[in-house]
Amino acid sequence: MIRVASAKKGIVTQEMRKAAASENMAAKALCRALADGSVVIARNTRRRISPLAIGAGTRIKINANIGTSSAKADIKEELQKMRVAVKYGADAIMDLSTSGDLTEIRAAILRECPVAVGTVPLYEMALVAQSKKKSVLKISANEMFDVIERHCEQGVDFLTLHCGVTMHSVERFKRAGRLAGSVSRGGTIIMEWIHHNKKENPLYAEFDRLCEICARYDVCISLGDAFRPGALADATDRVQVQELVTLGELVRQAREKNVGVFVEGPGHVPLNQVASNVQIEKTLCNNAPFYVLGPLVTDVSPGYDHISAAIGGAVAGMAGADFLCYVTPAEHLRLPSVEDVREGVVASRIAGHAADVARGLPGAEQWDLAVSRAKIDLNWNKFMSLCVDPDKARAYRASLPPRGDESPCSICGEFCAIKRSKQVRSS
Repeated sequence: MIRVASAKKGIVTQEMRKAAASENMAAKALCRALADGSVVIARNTRRRISPLAIGAGTRIKINANIGTSSAKADIKEELQKMRVAVKYGADAIMDLSTSGDLTEIRAAILRECPVAVGTVPLYEMALVAQSKKKSVLKISANEMFDVIERHCEQGVDFLTLHCGVTMHSVERFKRAGRLAGSVSRGGTIIMEWIHHNKKENPLYAEFDRLCEICARYDVCISLGDAFRPGALADATDRVQVQELVTLGELVRQAREKNVGVFVEGPGHVPLNQVASNVQIEKTLCNNAPFYVLGPLVTDVSPGYDHISAAIGGAVAGMAGADFLCYVTPAEHLRLPSVEDVREGVVASRIAGHAADVARGLPGAEQWDLAVSRAKIDLNWNKFMSLCVDPDKARAYRASLPPRGDESPCSICGEFCAIKRSKQVRSS
């Protein structure tokens, strides 16, 4: 029996117990959340990884995107990015490869990756069309679903699918006069397909068929946001909100089919609109877990977009977002390097943890207390081991002249506030 069906019957499985223990939740509470859809578990039945719980009452999770492109298709480098992302705390990896042997790339990632893996099957659909010497706009519904099933068979844990792009939403988009148009690769493929074929999106029209495939493997559907704003000027417009209305209807359908489903969100959003974006999604999509790209709170930060995204991610998480997709310093500029991946993951982890503390997640503040105690004790080894990026902390500390483990940092020197305050308190 698949997990949502089990949860609806009140059956607490071993998988649920394991996921609950990692979240400091009662297993029965997690079971109820799975039953009502406010939490999903991402884990294909063919994978042997720890179940990843995403949603209400759980720690905010971090996703890291990797993948080849036509500019560079080096699977060894992408695997190194995956290793670094996991080392620094990514809870999930998305393979966004668009060039090379995608089946083998995916197989290599799935073999080695110890955390949940997601994909965007539309990218492979484009290559399937190419291999048959035809445009992706000529791909059939059956060919689309064949690719989706192959991803599930291979072991992918969650799929981003742009099911909310419809004939109606494309017409609305054409009238909207957006500054940045659509910045979703998968979304624009579906839009063009609809426009060219004058037919409804098969992923929308045959959504029950999609759910049946995913249910066979207990794969989660991540409902892609084709109309996410790619510029502040487009944030929270009718096109974006209308897609959320459609996605809310699809959330209900997926839940009826016992399929875990979560919803993707923006994008570029002014800071004062971030919380309202989360609240709109939670209302329209009946408290489905919300997965946000950033969001970036300014358009002026290329080269520093990981900072812009961390600001938006912290506010989004505090407002109820459940899953943050990292943004690297290379966003908008180039394919990220291994170092860019590390910086992106760490920035998003800081944002997610800050939000967990702010919303009072049980146990979240204990990490901060442990760091503070080590700092006050001038226990540098413990202090650095507890940092979000221990390697960077140790590198900075190692740059100081050796003065003993209990020596102060180079900012205060002999005027160390911690030592002086201890003297006052002990006298």
